[in-house]
Amino acid sequence: MENYFEIVKTAVKAIDSKRGADIEVIKVDDLTILTDYFVIASASSNTQLKAIADEVEYKLSEQGIEPHHIEGRTSEWICLDYTGVVIHILLNKGRDFYQIERLWEDGEKIDIDELIIKE
Repeated sequence: MENYFEIVKTAVKAIDSKRGADIEVIKVDDLTILTDYFVIASASSNTQLKAIADEVEYKLSEQGIEPHHIEGRTSEWICLDYTGVVIHILLNKGRDFYQIERLWEDGEKIDIDELIIKE
């Protein structure tokens, strides 16, 4: 079993490297059996959305970690399911509309400041 927080760290760094916005990590292992962590990020265009998802997949694949399932490759919301970590990348308008983080507001919000590049 992978260390799920290592997957989170790699994913956050990959998202940040492609300028993903409003990155949030929510620990939900006490709330659901679906996953341990949700990583949520925004993209400003379909091109950026795909680039972010591709970078996350590439960086994790370099570590020998492959997704269990991928959903939405051709849409405005890509979900990368790594079992213990589920990564949602949405276009800004979809993120505003679905407000996934509100569904999991009882989860523990993880501070990622040390993982992202400061401008």
